[in-house]
Amino acid sequence: MTTPGPSLTVRPLQYRDLDDLTQWQPEDLEAGGDPYAAEAIVSWLDHQRRWYGPLKVVSWLPRPMQQSPTTFVAERQKSLVGLIQVSPFNRTRSTWRVEQVVINRRAIDSAASGYIDVGSRLLRHCFEVVWEARTWMLEVNVGHKSALGLYRFNGFQPLAQITYWALQPDQIAVLAQREPDLPNLLPISNADAQLLYQLDTVSMPPLVRQVFDHQIQDFKTNVLGSATTTADRLVNQVETVGAYVFEQQRKAAIGQFKLTISRDGKQPHTAGLTVHPAYTWLYPELMTQMAKILKPFPAQSLQLTSLDYQPEREACFNEIQATAESHALLMSRSVWHKVREARHLSLEGLQLSDVLTGLQPVGKPVPGRMTWSAERWPTRMGTHPPTDSLEASPLESDR
Repeated sequence: MTTPGPSLTVRPLQYRDLDDLTQWQPEDLEAGGDPYAAEAIVSWLDHQRRWYGPLKVVSWLPRPMQQSPTTFVAERQKSLVGLIQVSPFNRTRSTWRVEQVVINRRAIDSAASGYIDVGSRLLRHCFEVVWEARTWMLEVNVGHKSALGLYRFNGFQPLAQITYWALQPDQIAVLAQREPDLPNLLPISNADAQLLYQLDTVSMPPLVRQVFDHQIQDFKTNVLGSATTTADRLVNQVETVGAYVFEQQRKAAIGQFKLTISRDGKQPHTAGLTVHPAYTWLYPELMTQMAKILKPFPAQSLQLTSLDYQPEREACFNEIQATAESHALLMSRSVWHKVREARHLSLEGLQLSDVLTGLQPVGKPVPGRMTWSAERWPTRMGTHPPTDSLEASPLESDR
């Protein structure tokens, strides 16, 4: 594999780049084997060109409020050959997510090696520039071999398997015929962030929990999030409904769902489920509750996402005859090179006091009284023990 030449530079996306990017053709784009990524990137470029001004204003907001993606482009001889899109995954911005890596095959020599070379250059630029990120994560389809090769080459390791399910309208109607057994179902608000954080923490393995690095503020909706939800409801006819099950004895949330409803029926409904591992019987009950909520709306399929660390969830989806549409791999990597040495220390001339600073005495030692045993005093020396030290030691008196 050839090493990218020095003429390849990576920089942030600028407004003047949109004219060149909009000339990219979908058949010339390489997105790791994803047939829908090329069309999505063309649609995204058109959206960026139309809303560049408002999006630029949003990027000036304080960092806890902005979760918008950041785009970097790769340029060679004044021609754009690729781009990468990354975004913060959590509110503290300790974990970042790689959204997509797209390469223009027409602008490079070899499609196979060029995708690895330019993609690696883009990824490593993000690792160095985004100083807040301690961990990087991404999601890739298991059938996209070139994307898997790119991410493995740059240190990403598998974290979990993801399955995307679809529940058809007739199956939703069957579920909506019975009443769910959910006595303490409560709507989600910012006051419940502590309970939802505890539920999210206990429902995933330690390694996934460490990569996600969720905090309580990740389960609160800020002003920008509320404005986005209102705009989706008015413009896109999309409504979001969320609820959780409260357990009275433990004073904890044991299950929750978040349902995104398409009110005009032009796109599928989507939902996310989280259930406490000790209460997996809640899965069919929560599915029934979501089916009853969807009953008044236009018939559309319901798309669900399942990770492999809770098999009861996939067993429930199989029982209600949901269809597994695609499989993906969740991958992550750490950024160890961000740890820098404070100052260079030479072992030559290093004093013992510099190493054992915690073992230095606070003051001068105070001599204590020594007690001698009369039996062990060396009489052969012709001397006798002092009169004030003829007391037997505790060890000798025990004998």
